[in-house]
Amino acid sequence: MEMGRINSLISISALLWLILVLENVSIVYGNAEGDALYAFKKQLRDPNNVLQSWDPTLVNPCMWYHVTCNLDNSVTRIDLGSANLTGQLVSQLGQLTNLQYLELYNNNISGKIPQHLGNLTSLVSLDLFGNKLEGHIPKTLGKLQKLRNLRLNNNDLTGTIPYSLTTITTLHVLDLSSNNLRGYVPNNGSFSLFTPISFANNPKLILPVVVPLPPAPVPAPAPAPLNS
Repeated sequence: MEMGRINSLISISALLWLILVLENVSIVYGNAEGDALYAFKKQLRDPNNVLQSWDPTLVNPCMWYHVTCNLDNSVTRIDLGSANLTGQLVSQLGQLTNLQYLELYNNNISGKIPQHLGNLTSLVSLDLFGNKLEGHIPKTLGKLQKLRNLRLNNNDLTGTIPYSLTTITTLHVLDLSSNNLRGYVPNNGSFSLFTPISFANNPKLILPVVVPLPPAPVPAPAPAPLNS
């Protein structure tokens, strides 16, 4: 009987220890992502106070407005489109390794796109259109092999289009229009699916030459039947 009680106590102690360890892991993970998002907040001017709930003293950012988390309390969405934000992106955003949606469109965000966004390998949608971003499109975005939507239009981006983007076979929506990009537009890989609309209003871009297919030969008329 005594041995059974001892085994029971050991089992309960082990279970409590495991719960404590898992909670600590979740807290550390949540705080790391919260720190990354708070670093982003500090770079922004927010006249409408849409980021008022972004309190770095909370255990994790999952209770913040405009942030969505999965069941492991890891950030999967940031929805800050048309929020009247001014400022710059930060490299710490690349620490949100489970992020699937980064929606920052139609703000006044300036500066360069951080190369560290290439670390967001779970990303499905990257919407940065309608800002004041400048500089080159990072080659590291080619590492986003789950990306379906890439919209960087209506910014001030310069340089050439990275060929690494053509390796993203999941890409269904691409809009790089209304920038200051230059050079040749790739037409291989996933880029073979996109029309010139995706690259419009970039005066220095050179679109691939489309050679029209020759017309199909007209079949010869069937011979008239012989009269019997």
